[in-house]
Amino acid sequence: MFSKKSTPIGLDIGSAYIKVAKVNDTKKGYELAFFDILPIQPGIIKDEIISDKDSLANSIKELLKEVGIKRCKTVIGLSGHFSVITKRITLPLMTEQELNLSIKYEAEQYVPFDIDDIDVAFQILGPIAEQKGQMDVILVAAKKKLIEDYSEVVEKAGLMPAIVDTDSFAISNLHEVNYGANAKDNIAVINIGARITNIVILQNGMPAFTRDYNIGSNYHTEELKRSLNISEEDAERLKMKSSSAGISPDDAQRIINSASDELCGEIYKEFEYFKSAREIDIERVVLSGGTALIEGFSNTMAERLGMQVEVIDPFRNIKIPDKLDADYIKEIAPIAAVAIGLALRRVGDG
Repeated sequence: MFSKKSTPIGLDIGSAYIKVAKVNDTKKGYELAFFDILPIQPGIIKDEIISDKDSLANSIKELLKEVGIKRCKTVIGLSGHFSVITKRITLPLMTEQELNLSIKYEAEQYVPFDIDDIDVAFQILGPIAEQKGQMDVILVAAKKKLIEDYSEVVEKAGLMPAIVDTDSFAISNLHEVNYGANAKDNIAVINIGARITNIVILQNGMPAFTRDYNIGSNYHTEELKRSLNISEEDAERLKMKSSSAGISPDDAQRIINSASDELCGEIYKEFEYFKSAREIDIERVVLSGGTALIEGFSNTMAERLGMQVEVIDPFRNIKIPDKLDADYIKEIAPIAAVAIGLALRRVGDG
């Protein structure tokens, strides 16, 4: 659709915030052109469905105005337990052209959707040394309606959708750029947003397991609301360590810690499933998303999972120029992970 030299923006449309980023290629490496974030009206996106496309498009326009851009090429990310499936599968060795012809048939065996309702993509990882004549393939299937809805909103905002990616691949890409692709450890990269958690387990730098499920930091908000009988606005403030009249910070933190433990318990179950299926241990976790900013969350995760948890630095190998507010960007850096990962994609990439 566009030339290889084009540099699109990354647009991360979450259920609580929209994030936009652009990363330029320079002779010295990657450099951040801009990153910004805007909250959206609650309920515009719920259970992976956009309820008000015009309002969402207007919010995107407002954010674009903040960073000073209008019409440009855009990479958008999708995720969700009900609408997006990503699986690593084993198939007989074949060429990319051969797999193109048979991918829908292969996908039908793994995807719990009507095959006519989905778009399918794949990436061949390579032959399996231990299994002669077999190869590993990453299969991605997304409901056409989801792709159409997000593309329509992006176009309403005046943008040109160039690539539709997944949030899981975006954080994998970000991890590779900042931490390298040849790590021998089995690493779990986990992005926890307001309503969706993305888990990617990397083995030798390649995705061995991915899973999206519908739980996130809104669980903290709901528990604070229920336990303290307060509004959603007050619960959000308490969650991010802002004071609220008449509420003890210690009481609020106890509720937050309990909710964090339950959320991490769900992740622990996913790890146990992976370990039993693959007979492979996970050595450490790299954590991203707004939930990483909740006080004590990464420590709770480390204790619950029994392993090292590192909060991601999306700008470890991406320079933040002097013209941008580096202190602010680094303060909220985990929130930027998906948007930066999307912004690292280039039209024409394989």
